[in-house]
Amino acid sequence: MGDKRAGSRVLIYSHDTFGLGHLRRCRTIAHALVERFRNVSVLILSGSPIIGSFDFRSRVDFVRVPGVIKLRNGEYTSLNLHIDTEETLRMREEIIRHTAEVFAPDVFIVDKEPLGLRGEVGPTLAMLRERGTRLVLGLRDVMDEPRSLAPEWQRKNVMPALRDLYDEIWVYGLPQICDPLEGIQLSKRVRRKMVYTGYLERTVPHAGSNSPLPEIVNHPYILVTTGGGGDGEGLIEWVLRAYESGEPMMYPALLVLGPFMQPEKRSEFMARIARLDQVDAITFDAHIEALEANAVGVVAMGGYNTFCEILSLDKRAVIVPRTAPRMEQMIRAARAEELGLSRMLEDDGTYEAAPMVRALRQLPYQNRPSDVVVPGLLEGLENVARLIGPWLPDATPADQTVEDRFAAAHQAGRRQVATGA
Repeated sequence: MGDKRAGSRVLIYSHDTFGLGHLRRCRTIAHALVERFRNVSVLILSGSPIIGSFDFRSRVDFVRVPGVIKLRNGEYTSLNLHIDTEETLRMREEIIRHTAEVFAPDVFIVDKEPLGLRGEVGPTLAMLRERGTRLVLGLRDVMDEPRSLAPEWQRKNVMPALRDLYDEIWVYGLPQICDPLEGIQLSKRVRRKMVYTGYLERTVPHAGSNSPLPEIVNHPYILVTTGGGGDGEGLIEWVLRAYESGEPMMYPALLVLGPFMQPEKRSEFMARIARLDQVDAITFDAHIEALEANAVGVVAMGGYNTFCEILSLDKRAVIVPRTAPRMEQMIRAARAEELGLSRMLEDDGTYEAAPMVRALRQLPYQNRPSDVVVPGLLEGLENVARLIGPWLPDATPADQTVEDRFAAAHQAGRRQVATGA
């Protein structure tokens, strides 16, 4: 893999055509790796237009590829550049390949999309495979309902990559909650590559919130979050109607509208919020964990990251899942309710105030996630570190003693002899 160099390197790909989920998951993993290992550098490839709004720890950095967005008809278009979509996709593919070639990672983690957006990661996977890089596909706990995912993966022709390119498939969840590849015909060889890590635990950043916050946070409040906000209008509408109903509410609500909500809709919501004494709103906070930690409870759409935060911060939660374009959130929310981890409120499109009023009133009396014992539930980051450790040749655990490091170096030397490296 070229000249000998100090330190180990991990490259993470996140296609990020919509929302914040992929980026936030990849950033969490990157931060966990540099916290747990000395001499490790992590580089994130992302198309997120707001990646620069997040802070990154030392030894974590990012390369932003030109953004694209998926239209309602399923086609993609360039997010900011006024150039042909195919040209944008070619640029992305070349930047990804060139970055991987120069960065020369020991491990390459691809988030969710086995071949990337429109197959853009395929050439890079093949190139790194030839170089001996460890290739990992990282999947969230729920992908979609089988009848939708199976034809999608067949159309994208991802099975050869799972069989021939990837060394491991990490599922950031638990099998007793969901098998993300249920219903897909996988060979035993591919199934053996699957490892369930548990959910990725989140903590409250030391810096706290990075946005000016309204007075409402100085008192007990309910946090309502839409994630990226691009599809969160229904949740905000429903909560607003509950407070506009005039029914007495125990706690005020802080709404996080999300950076991708349509500006016109955001303005409409802010005008209505200004007329309510018990509701306030912000657009975005990169340290939303601090807002969640201080809240009496959380009302959310139920994306992967928010669910991890609800579990990690042990928050009572009402989840209002979306059902399009994927059933992912509905599947996760329904299973979580069955286990007693959170409550689900189905969006029927009418947004009648009464059901949301009842849910908000009952929220402070719900069980907490910690009232349910699920072994290994939040061990995802520990297990990711355990799985990746053997493939980071120059990395040592941050809490390792001198004796431990000597033993690890001796073991690494034996491994090189055994493999002929």
